Amino acid sequence: MSVPGPTALLVIAKEPLPGLVKTRLTPPFTPAEAAQLAEAALRDTLRTMLSLPARRRVLVLDGRPGPWLPAGVDVVAQSSGGLDERLAAAFAGCTGPALLIGMDTPQITAAHLAPALSPDAWDDCDAWFGPADDGGFWALGLAAPDPALVRGVPMSVPQTGAVQRRRLVDAGLTVRDLPRLRDVDTAADAAHVAAAAPQGEFAAALARLTAAAAR
Repeated sequence: MSVPGPTALLVIAKEPLPGLVKTRLTPPFTPAEAAQLAEAALRDTLRTMLSLPARRRVLVLDGRPGPWLPAGVDVVAQSSGGLDERLAAAFAGCTGPALLIGMDTPQITAAHLAPALSPDAWDDCDAWFGPADDGGFWALGLAAPDPALVRGVPMSVPQTGAVQRRRLVDAGLTVRDLPRLRDVDTAADAAHVAAAAPQGEFAAALARLTAAAAR
């Protein structure tokens, strides 16, 4: 595990249960297969988390931990409410700089997140923003976590990322951007992400399911 850094690193995720995760992958995948892909994505994301310098590593979980949870990651329960409320509550639980990512980008590497986790990440910077191809965002970092910066932002719409970033700028924050990445929502997304990270568990799970369907 890497040495501690100045920033808390959070992953917000759902327990990978059939019918509750990655429902847009069905079809072509069954709910059970979609859950397998979700678990693989979560495993990849948590493994990357453990390789990064962070003051604390936290899984903000909707559900219960399973055998996929590695040692060294604290678990806190998600709050109730919409996604904006749950993100706001996650930040409210932080007492210093925090970077929050989702479980939908298993292709992330240390290089993707390094700028926001470096020792000088918060020099002349108040927020880090990771835009997603679908118009949302895959990462949000705040030097001074304030739930009001997230609460009320419309989630899961094409304008989510633009509205969130504008919220930060309008609050007078200096915002720096992380690389644009593609979330896993559809089967086409899954293929794209697996190709971007062919050595990961997500790519292996997708390959197994694809091969099984072809037989």
